[in-house]
Amino acid sequence: MGKGNSDNVFIACIKIVKSRLSNERFKHSLNVANEAKRLAKRYGMDPQKAEIAGILHDIFKEAPREEHLQILNRFGIILTDIEKKSFKLWHAITGSAYVKHVLHIKDIDIYNAIRYHTSARGGMSLLEKIVFVADFTSKDRNYGDVDRIREDATISLEKAMRSGLKYTIRELLSKNLPIDPGSIAAYNELVLKKFREI
Repeated sequence: MGKGNSDNVFIACIKIVKSRLSNERFKHSLNVANEAKRLAKRYGMDPQKAEIAGILHDIFKEAPREEHLQILNRFGIILTDIEKKSFKLWHAITGSAYVKHVLHIKDIDIYNAIRYHTSARGGMSLLEKIVFVADFTSKDRNYGDVDRIREDATISLEKAMRSGLKYTIRELLSKNLPIDPGSIAAYNELVLKKFREI
């Protein structure tokens, strides 16, 4: 895809994402793009860049397992033991690789925002936080804690992330599923930051 006007890149991304996703998942991606753009304006980030990362975040969400494996093999990506057991994490890993190597979007911040939008990690950039929160709070979301997390996002991205990570970790624990170390690192970092602010 290369470089170009942000609006043109976004339009091209919409077409590619639409061709890869069901209508419902495509609508979710549009909602995340819109929410990422809104949050970017609020928190001082380039809104076009946030919109592009938002539309692309789930590009591999509905890919068959074989296509995930092809991307992993093609680009030499080695999954951790936890990632191997957590298929839900694969689309972020393979999607970011696809965006970088196939669509040729070389912006490392967009790559990382896609890569960590599900698991999170310590040391996240502003764009990574925005896409993580936008995915949790897009207008199509209707899970139990969503209104509280949306309210938290009006106060700070970090507050919304803490709530989102708590929700995710509780869900994984309730199902006896492994927790990605990145999620724990992000949560601990945010909690420690909150303590330092007190």
